[in-house]
Amino acid sequence: MLSQISQLPKIELHSHLEGTLKPELVNVIAKRNGIHVDQNLFDSQGEYAWTDFASFLSAYDAASSCLKNGNDYRDITYEYFKSCASENVIYAETFISPDHAADCGITYDDMISGCVQGIDDAERDFGIIGRIIVTCVRHLGPQQGVNVAKQMVDNPHPYIVGFGMGGDENAFTLEDYAPAFNIAAEAGYPCTVHAGELCGPESVWDAINFLPIRRIGHGVNSILDAKLLDELVKRKIHLEICPGSNLSLSIFADWDSHPLPSFISKGISVSLNSDDPPFFHTSVGLEYINSAKHMNISLEKLKNISLMAMDASFADADTKSRLMNKIIEF
Repeated sequence: MLSQISQLPKIELHSHLEGTLKPELVNVIAKRNGIHVDQNLFDSQGEYAWTDFASFLSAYDAASSCLKNGNDYRDITYEYFKSCASENVIYAETFISPDHAADCGITYDDMISGCVQGIDDAERDFGIIGRIIVTCVRHLGPQQGVNVAKQMVDNPHPYIVGFGMGGDENAFTLEDYAPAFNIAAEAGYPCTVHAGELCGPESVWDAINFLPIRRIGHGVNSILDAKLLDELVKRKIHLEICPGSNLSLSIFADWDSHPLPSFISKGISVSLNSDDPPFFHTSVGLEYINSAKHMNISLEKLKNISLMAMDASFADADTKSRLMNKIIEF
């Protein structure tokens, strides 16, 4: 079965591009840019060193501080899609943060052009189709969310397929971000938002009641509210599930307590995703394998997860139809 899972066409809907930076690539880019990397960022095995959510965010920011130009964004995009393609990921959407780029002194246009070059090069070399979701950062405030949404809408590119938001779930309220999300939605961009990861089901209720979203990033604490589960089915809201991330951050104690099988049995649309793969020692392929190994999710159900993910993707209709057929034919 494991060899069949490895060959199964897979879809990734939830990764943070800066969070896909492997330690070795951080060192390569930092050296190229003449930047000193604090080696306390890594443990004795050369992996990222962090212990809790706060130190994870610090490590994430320290790793991405090596980025200084559009070519750096090209390289991390290319390397990420290359690693996805090696596990038979045929389509991937990744979150990019103009705020992170700006902190590194990189303009919006340079960031986008770098990502686009990486996507084109990866499709040429590995056949994978990559797309971008522009995200604002929740703890930077609602006005900055509006600024990011306007910047995206005013600078369209066919590879930019949606709008979203990450960051600290406890900062501000989701209703505060309705103006930013409405700017994106009114310009025709589908939306997703992080909710129900560190906070409870009330944050998912706020997301579906106040924001024009089709998907929820994580949403795992929806499991605590039976009425909410029914509402997610009724409204056809897709959950971008990242089990490896959830376990690494101790949102759930072990595989047995993870709600993915319950979401599937309830008929909720879900995908399997890696979130920030090198930080959580995971990959899209490992998420599929671990779901089979630890949660007894069958190959047929994994294939259906790929189909649900492609259907919930923000890809154009032709791409969606073509790649769904590829999964069906597997």
